[in-house]
Amino acid sequence: MIDVEVEKLTERDLKDYWILTHEKESLNRLSKKEQNLDASKAYKKQVEDVTEKDIASLTDEDKRIATIYKKMTSGYAMTESIVKGKGVTDEEIAKVSENLESLPGVDTTTDWNRFYTYNETLRSILGSVSSAKEGLPKEKAEYYLSQGYSRNDRVGKSYLEAEYQNILAGQKSQSESVMDAQGNIIETVQKNEGSKGKDLVLSVDVDFQRAVEDILRKNIQKGKSSGGSDLLDRAFVVAMDPYSGEVLALAGQKLNDKGKFEDYSLGTFTTAYNMGSAVKGATVLGGIMSDAITKDTYFTDQPIKFKGTKAKSSWFNRNGEGTRTLNPVGALEISSNSYMYQVSMKMGGAKYVYDGPLRAPLSTFDKMRYYYNQFGLGVRTGVDLPGEQIGYKGPDDTAGKILDFAIGQYDSYTPLQLAQYSSVVANGGSRIAPTMLKEIRNPSTSGDTVGTLATSTKPDVLNRLGVTEADIQTVQNGFYQVTHGSSGTARTVFTSSDYDVAGKTGTAQGFYDGPKEGSKMADVWNTTFVGYAPVKKPEISIAVVVPWEYRDGYSDSKINMSIAKEVFDKYFELKKKRAEEKKETSHVDQPINNVQQARAAQSKQTEK
Repeated sequence: MIDVEVEKLTERDLKDYWILTHEKESLNRLSKKEQNLDASKAYKKQVEDVTEKDIASLTDEDKRIATIYKKMTSGYAMTESIVKGKGVTDEEIAKVSENLESLPGVDTTTDWNRFYTYNETLRSILGSVSSAKEGLPKEKAEYYLSQGYSRNDRVGKSYLEAEYQNILAGQKSQSESVMDAQGNIIETVQKNEGSKGKDLVLSVDVDFQRAVEDILRKNIQKGKSSGGSDLLDRAFVVAMDPYSGEVLALAGQKLNDKGKFEDYSLGTFTTAYNMGSAVKGATVLGGIMSDAITKDTYFTDQPIKFKGTKAKSSWFNRNGEGTRTLNPVGALEISSNSYMYQVSMKMGGAKYVYDGPLRAPLSTFDKMRYYYNQFGLGVRTGVDLPGEQIGYKGPDDTAGKILDFAIGQYDSYTPLQLAQYSSVVANGGSRIAPTMLKEIRNPSTSGDTVGTLATSTKPDVLNRLGVTEADIQTVQNGFYQVTHGSSGTARTVFTSSDYDVAGKTGTAQGFYDGPKEGSKMADVWNTTFVGYAPVKKPEISIAVVVPWEYRDGYSDSKINMSIAKEVFDKYFELKKKRAEEKKETSHVDQPINNVQQARAAQSKQTEK
């Protein structure tokens, strides 16, 4: 009735099939003594007696039947086993359906497949679903069985598919069967009808996401054309709504060993890097929260030197020729390292004496991390994705390293943590958990429009900064001066924009720890940017991270800045375009915008 392709059959599979189809001959090969053994031992001897010649006698038709037999016997009691799930023809369905009375235990049903219609976009984030052959993942089998799943059920194996499995799966129908004394089912009564799984509407804007991925690929290629960029192979952008926590884009692109780009969105929360001066806003507010400084504290930017060490200075004041007095806003505008060094010393209760010792306790690291954590730096962000990394903590063995900590060149953070920190500054001091989920919808009734709203996500505020509005505004003003001030490190980047941006640039000296073994621990520079727009009421906050952009001794291609500019441009371009489209249309029902792609993918797979 059905045509089944021969699958991989083991020697034991073939021996079992030969015994079943040559039962009399197989039993005759046993001695009288062997025939009197218990069933399992006698069968074991039957298997041993099957020869290579016997197996060679099996035809292709035999092997097709053996494939069906194997599928029927490899399942579990009272659970479905799919005999044929792909390439089923209408004729096969008709034949089997017409003969169900003579096929006890056999039925026709519908199966499903997940189609990822945007190719590689967010593929590493969406995750995957187990196949019918795989069934429940071994490491989670007991959990799913306790939830009423069958061993051969298909479930989400990773990331969003796994995180929201219970919502996507729906409920199975439940039936009770009445059996006769011989164990034959004589009646089945349905207790619960079951229901389809609900649908997830992600917060990610797919058009924006794909545009950001293009921006990353273009700029990585641009960066690769600069000197000393042989280790550059990846870049990341995370964009969030700073008030709701909704992730608008979660993008990572990486060059593989064949020089081809692949999706690396996963790296936004599973890989961590030194972020450099972009974190200086956390240093300033950490200093204010710890009462080490106030919003009006002035320090003289000067090279800082301790006994037995080289002087450490700001980029513009290597030898004291650029000495100036700065408050927090000015320090952020010009990205003063010296100011941040002095904040960290104040947090450690140390008094700076030129060429003297640094008397700060090692507990200063814990103190600084406590405040950094309140921005999401060095802790889990609360994102609704499994496997989040918190970053690497540098060893707390030398007090002088608190200076490196204060300028983002010590502990490492993920791009997602950096985006959360950017949002805290943008929204005025609330750390909100990033979420990939915007809404949960009831199943669609038409297949063309999304179903009715079941649940919408609400902002999950993890903590509030213990500072005044004026203190927060001090850092916001500093970020504004970075992009608008006469000495701002990004003053020339957004001048052509019709939107207003505030932000902070970052450059961190680090050591290469990527895939090229021969270059491990090479001196490299990471470049970053955090920012938000519009300044008065931010709609979007972003973090841009370009690890290992160039080797020490080479020039910065500043692709972190061109990425940031292009990302903001695209966001506001799409916003304007959609506002115009909304005027022309008045949809009551929200269309499923990838339904045609899904149907095309399904049709293509069915043909295979």
